Amino acid sequence: MDWTEIKIDVNAEDIDKAGDIAQMVVPYGIYIEDYSHLNEEVEEIAHIDLIDEDLLKKDRTKAIVHVYISPEENPAEAIAFLSERYNAEGIKHKITTESCVMEDWINNWKKYFKPIKVGKKLLIRPTWEEEYEAGERKVLHLEPGLAFGTGTHETTRLCMEFLEKYVKDGDTVLDIGCGSGILSVAALLLGAKNAVGVDIDALAVKTAVQNAEINHVGGKFTGICGDLTDKVSGKYNVVVANIVADVIIMLSKNVENYMNPDTVFLMSGIIDTREQDVLDAIESKFDIIGRKTERGWVALAAKLKAN
Repeated sequence: MDWTEIKIDVNAEDIDKAGDIAQMVVPYGIYIEDYSHLNEEVEEIAHIDLIDEDLLKKDRTKAIVHVYISPEENPAEAIAFLSERYNAEGIKHKITTESCVMEDWINNWKKYFKPIKVGKKLLIRPTWEEEYEAGERKVLHLEPGLAFGTGTHETTRLCMEFLEKYVKDGDTVLDIGCGSGILSVAALLLGAKNAVGVDIDALAVKTAVQNAEINHVGGKFTGICGDLTDKVSGKYNVVVANIVADVIIMLSKNVENYMNPDTVFLMSGIIDTREQDVLDAIESKFDIIGRKTERGWVALAAKLKAN
């Protein structure tokens, strides 16, 4: 099978943030085309007349992020994730792919997605996999479709490990940026009374509702299509946001409106180079009670500071 190249065209001024978000979907790096500072850079090493003419014709106002998805990964999930996060950040973008037709890469990756054990209590089972050994683990049956969240990405697994630690029987859960609904369903299987999942992508919300039904917790899950907490009401025992650092920073400005004094706030999707930015943004309101890391990704658990 071929790899899939995902190309994201953005405005040059957005390339740093766009690159950070793209880095979330692959562990092995990305390639960025950015010619906005070409003149200044080449003048430091050579006369401008010596530079290739085609290079000089490049559009300096645009930049391209190249992401390469290996055959065992799901390009559809990566595209859904990228589009959702760029929309949330207000980054204008155009996403294209090469190497495989859409029908191929939507379905072919499934042969590599096998049942996964997460933490000590859960096993994620793709709905098309009939053979699996769960033992004493609760089985989370998952059909991710085109939504982000299969459990294979570090950010999702770190969140699920935190949910296993902090969710108690009867808890209420708010899942911001719910994607496939994997975290909401996991919380319900771990004993939560109900969960609300919100996502800016209507397809993701539909997928999350379907996954709740597949796991026989549909009556306990509410899906909302909206931007972060705009359409959310009420207070919750656990709030989880598996998004990106900049959105978590923005969310932290009013997320306490949806918390009780002892609510646990779980944050993931944080590249380790942005961890301090997140900590700086939340330090006046929250105390960190837990931290997990894996392959350059950071997840944090926090509680509101006592008055």
